[in-house]
Amino acid sequence: MEAARAKAPQAVLFACGLNSVRSPMAVSLMQAMFPKIYAASAGVRKGELDPFAVTAMSEIGHDITRHRPMTFEELDDWEGLNFDLIVTLSPEAHHKALELTRTLAADVEYWPTPDPVGLEGSREQQLEAYRAVRDGLMERIRMRFGGATRGAV
Repeated sequence: MEAARAKAPQAVLFACGLNSVRSPMAVSLMQAMFPKIYAASAGVRKGELDPFAVTAMSEIGHDITRHRPMTFEELDDWEGLNFDLIVTLSPEAHHKALELTRTLAADVEYWPTPDPVGLEGSREQQLEAYRAVRDGLMERIRMRFGGATRGAV
């Protein structure tokens, strides 16, 4: 793992279950914090972009409304899976990435990230769960990639 950290990746794929909350958040944060590193996202399956994710990201000035969820297979067909690093945010995405790396030369890191979808409670309590995911991803990205290059979030 230390060798992977020594060399900064040029292209990072963030992956989760549905590509509708965690991975789109991570890509948006990564693009703002490290614009020189190419970032994309995919899911094991395809969901719909979550409105709570849109709201949580807009609170910090990020517009993810143009994000279109896609699967690993759709991403492969669209642009190929040419990534140095695949960061998985859910167990199913991690298993899928490990399958793919049998034929891809990419490192895989697992960042267990809770899925805030479907939590009970008021709108504010639900939104707080999305904020916690957003803030946790921001911190992980900062720690892994060494701090923001522009100070942007």
